[in-house]
Amino acid sequence: MNDAVYLGNPNLKKANTSINFTKKQIQEFIKCKDNPVYFAREYMKIVSLDEGLVPFKMYDFQEKLIDNFHNNRFNIAKLPRQTGKSTTVISYLLHYALFNDNVKIAILANKAETSRELLSRLQLAYENLPKWMQMGVLEWNKGSMQLENNSKIIAASTSSSAVRGNSFNIIFLDEFAFIPNHIAEQFFSSVYPTISSGKTTKVIIISTPQGMNMFYKLWHDAERGKNGYVPLEVHWSQVPGRDAAWREETIRNTSARQFTQEFECEFLGSVDTLISAAKLRSMVFEDPIQDNNKGLKVYEKVIAEKDYIITVDVSRGTSNDYSAFVVFDITTLPWKIVAKYRNNEIKPILFPNIIDQVARNYNKAYILIEINDIGEQVGNILHYDLEYPNVLMCAMRGRAGQIVGQGFSGTKSQLGLKMSKVTKKIGCSNLKTLIEDDKLIITDYEIISELTTFIQKNQSFEADDGHNDDLVMCLVIFAWLAVQPYFKEMTDNDVRKRIYDDQANQIEQDMAPFGFVSNGLEDEESKFVDENGDVWHLDEYGDVATDVSYMMNY
Repeated sequence: MNDAVYLGNPNLKKANTSINFTKKQIQEFIKCKDNPVYFAREYMKIVSLDEGLVPFKMYDFQEKLIDNFHNNRFNIAKLPRQTGKSTTVISYLLHYALFNDNVKIAILANKAETSRELLSRLQLAYENLPKWMQMGVLEWNKGSMQLENNSKIIAASTSSSAVRGNSFNIIFLDEFAFIPNHIAEQFFSSVYPTISSGKTTKVIIISTPQGMNMFYKLWHDAERGKNGYVPLEVHWSQVPGRDAAWREETIRNTSARQFTQEFECEFLGSVDTLISAAKLRSMVFEDPIQDNNKGLKVYEKVIAEKDYIITVDVSRGTSNDYSAFVVFDITTLPWKIVAKYRNNEIKPILFPNIIDQVARNYNKAYILIEINDIGEQVGNILHYDLEYPNVLMCAMRGRAGQIVGQGFSGTKSQLGLKMSKVTKKIGCSNLKTLIEDDKLIITDYEIISELTTFIQKNQSFEADDGHNDDLVMCLVIFAWLAVQPYFKEMTDNDVRKRIYDDQANQIEQDMAPFGFVSNGLEDEESKFVDENGDVWHLDEYGDVATDVSYMMNY
């Protein structure tokens, strides 16, 4: 009998082991094959923290999840923490591998260790299936398993190289929101071709939200019907035992913000962001009208009568930070972003040519470059080699600090803005006002995503760990520029005055919260004029009612 087990494991059947089925077993096998929910409910076993190995007692939303996986190719689900979401997906993957021949399944997570732990849970469930339902085992280890029907399941990290060169019938992405954005983008660009070639291939994306990243984009595109994913959202109250008392206890033991993100599934970004969380939630991204897939995205084509400004942030082109620029329509308020460029591989010596082409297209837009590092090289190439006419210069003017203009001369002028603590502080403060007062319209996903992780660190603002802020810094440069006298002359717009005028009524109300009440008796000098034309002054310490009564009786 030991010859029938796989590598001495009594819970696994070796390949080519014959089994005599009873009539009931055949009926059960067919029933399970046709109904993955029935299979999970009747034959799936999981490990409970309190009870050990137990049957998988599914909640209603878990059955709905499995039905969605079975009936749709592309699924995305937003679920709270500790709802059994991974176990639910694993039960479906086990069913798919068991009842379909020659299929390949990938379990992917942000860490290889996490994906292998998921595979081990699937293997545990497989070991506890009845032998007559099992397929013989060909391969069984921590990173993969293969059955005698030639179905294979592998576990790997979510990276662009993890599954390159392979084709899969199902790709399961666990906690996709916790994968860094640049890795998620590279992964999708390399992996999607492996599944798009088939007609029945599936993608399952499951996660708790973590900021406005690629998971956020895929989710909202699914909600708006802009991609092929079927969205499913689960509220924490759908889990039995989770009620108002449980919520209060959880908040006491963690925090209100943590509960909101992990259980209410809010797409909150990092803590202490420059832009308020309420404003970030209300920002909606749109698809560009033109995307060359090399970094340039256009949201509005050039209009002959309009004025444009481009702000530039330069990196070294070493795949860490991005070289970026943003094109602003400054013709009228509110200003808006009409195009943007972002690339982490472009070399600084080639970057000026791209800026030059886009700027000339946008009516020879004014250009302001941040020149702290190698940005000065970009400014020099634009101005001297490419002879671009509208590169803005900055000059030091004593206590006034840097001022912007054109045609400066002298040793204290340069082709661009040198970012300092003072200029960054002014730019960040102005940017917060522009965005929160709707004076700057942003519809680009990557800019909104960077804003959700642009946080306060010490006395400044910068990208949260593992994130980038190159596009946001372009916005900071623009916000600094927007209050410069030269900018006001160019645009005939004093943004500070416009914002004040828009809020003047509110400011007056804030300054006088209780109002000013007139009794109709005093003029500007606190005096009273009787019917004979005589002027009576109120006593400095007198009571108004008493003095008036006396005067009326006089």
